[in-house]
Amino acid sequence: MSLQATTTLATLEQAQEMGLLPAEFEKIKEILGRTPNFCELSVFGVMWSEHCSYKNSIKWLKTLPKTGPHMLVEAGEENAGLVDIGNGLACCFKIESHNHPSALEPYQGAATGVGGINRDIFTMGARPVAQLNSLRFGNIKLDRTKWLVKGVVKGIGDYGNAFGIPIVGGEVFFDDCYNTNPLVNAFSAGIMKKGEMISATSSGVGNPVFIVGSRTGKDGIHGASFASKDITEDSANDLPAVQVGDPFQEKLLLEATLELGKTDAVVGMQDMGAAGITCSSNEMSAAGKHGMIIHLDKVPTRQKDMKDWEILLSESQERMLVVVEKGKEDIVNAIFNKWDLSCEQIGEVTPGDRVKYYMHGELVGDLPCDDLVLGGGAPVYEREYTEPAYYQQYKKFDINNVEQPTDLVEVAKFLTAHQNIASKRWVYEQYDSMVGTINMSTNYPTDAGIVNLKGTDKALAMTVDCNARMVNADPEEGCAMAVAEAARNIVCSGGVPSAITNCLNFGNPYNPEVYWQFVGAIKGMTKACKKFNTPVTGGNVSFYNQSAVEGTEVPVFPTPTIGMLGIVEDKKHITSLAFKGKSDLIYLLGKCENDISSSEYLASFHGVKESPAPNFDLDVEYELQQTIIKLIRAGVVESAHDIADGGLFITLLESAMYKNLGFDITSCCEVRVDALLFGEAPSRVVVSVCETTEGKFLDLLKNSHTPYMLLGHVTKGDIRIDDTSFGDIAEYKELYDNSLAEKLK
Repeated sequence: MSLQATTTLATLEQAQEMGLLPAEFEKIKEILGRTPNFCELSVFGVMWSEHCSYKNSIKWLKTLPKTGPHMLVEAGEENAGLVDIGNGLACCFKIESHNHPSALEPYQGAATGVGGINRDIFTMGARPVAQLNSLRFGNIKLDRTKWLVKGVVKGIGDYGNAFGIPIVGGEVFFDDCYNTNPLVNAFSAGIMKKGEMISATSSGVGNPVFIVGSRTGKDGIHGASFASKDITEDSANDLPAVQVGDPFQEKLLLEATLELGKTDAVVGMQDMGAAGITCSSNEMSAAGKHGMIIHLDKVPTRQKDMKDWEILLSESQERMLVVVEKGKEDIVNAIFNKWDLSCEQIGEVTPGDRVKYYMHGELVGDLPCDDLVLGGGAPVYEREYTEPAYYQQYKKFDINNVEQPTDLVEVAKFLTAHQNIASKRWVYEQYDSMVGTINMSTNYPTDAGIVNLKGTDKALAMTVDCNARMVNADPEEGCAMAVAEAARNIVCSGGVPSAITNCLNFGNPYNPEVYWQFVGAIKGMTKACKKFNTPVTGGNVSFYNQSAVEGTEVPVFPTPTIGMLGIVEDKKHITSLAFKGKSDLIYLLGKCENDISSSEYLASFHGVKESPAPNFDLDVEYELQQTIIKLIRAGVVESAHDIADGGLFITLLESAMYKNLGFDITSCCEVRVDALLFGEAPSRVVVSVCETTEGKFLDLLKNSHTPYMLLGHVTKGDIRIDDTSFGDIAEYKELYDNSLAEKLK
């Protein structure tokens, strides 16, 4: 009997429930030459979802710069980016979102986000060495926000700590726009020997196909489709779309995978993330230009009598699909038996381009793999985009309409205690930052996380950055500033920027104003990455991040999170953000700007939400970073810390607190004092200089085009600005360290 005769045909209504458009359903029938059955439609539904196909974003993603001096794998070629870091080593790194699952079940949603991103790293043959995360939540006063924060942080901590990879940095931000839809972006980096990458491809007719790792359950079914639609009041019904993670199983899978990678038995391997077996079998087949036969009844399952489409779409965690060289099956079985992991041959590589799925000997799906995948026959759209009215409205902001407070000490304490600025100690104390003894930032605070490359003179610097408020004000300039801030953090820590990965979090792409934000962000990222020579190695797009407010869809701030990798060429260049000693001189590198636009000070203290992004010039930023690199290489600065959230005052405070020091500075008469202290204009860095090296420091600055000014000096513990006492460092440290925990009670 033919496949069509033995199965129930799918309907347009079912297609629409899976997120497919009517025109896409017709296209599927055209591709197959017949109406698909429900199993086949389910495969198209997940593979053509936004989450898997990037159908609404790929046209613009292709415009991002992909080539650079260190690139070993270009974006989209493998599970993650790979760059040459010298000494015969390569770094594999990537950032991805797990926003929708975390909104419904924050603990498992965040935990499985960590597990998934680490699998992307070690499935390529790299051992994960560091993690970072970028988290966004709603109003901190809401009980739901507190529940989400506590669940997400515990999920990240429990999974990461058990898995045994240190978290070396990250960011946490609160705003009402994230009330319904938090953002949970997880970054992971791993190290491998150059030339030992395992590719996610299938080749060699007759080669067996194995599924290894955990058994397959009903968790995560339709997870990719769930991630490609809005969160609504009915989303609780999608809880089965949230996966359940087991970090101890993942640790075993890591070791087994890396051991397998050292043999000559592996042809290709891919982790099972979005869309599970469906995605890995079709993507590997399309990449290798082969077909595949999969016997779904041979897949080890947790529940009895799972249906064919349930097995295909399950996103159960800690699983891999491995293509093995025929005749070397015993090698694979022995390794996974040793690590007490499930290991079953479920199919084989075939000639042609069809992936065929069988259940108890019956053909339940017969599909052309290339038509399913990104870069093949998956749909590609260019959505309409329109500049929103608010963009020009924000530009009407005039600083002169904001009265400068008479009590700047009040402002300083308000910002120090603000949830977007105060220490995230409550968060990071739940993470193990010391496991593996590779994190060099724990007792030596730096703007970027520093990871030791044992046995070499080098280290890695990595950071995640995005000021979403500024991107919302001006998507193109704001995203360029996010790239610049990431590079600035790398440079201030003693590194040289190498490459980026990105996590692009936006609202509904069918909303022309949201799509305008997306296009603008891509343009800003492109020009900034070209300037810093930091190609894009990959990442992911997360659309449909929004909530319904009084019947209207309100998108989150456009949040293109930038994960950047840098190389510290010699560990002696590692530079702390902390002041070293009393009487050291404090210099500001960069221009004093009379600008409070999009600052936390303006938005939270004054309650002014409508303002443009601050002035930004890529050439000025690049010159500043080159100057900092020269100063650090010359050994003439004691510390370096970039000015970002909270402005100059918070930068000085963070530099002073580590050793319980203070500072005494004089403001610049050319700008308002509140703008100097609390404005967040980019392209500015605070450095401290020992009196004995000031001459050499100034000589180097004279040969640069970077403006600079002497602010003052480090004190024993008092904080003074323009001869006014702002109090003692201990008072601010108490506020800074404990405010977030107090607000989360």
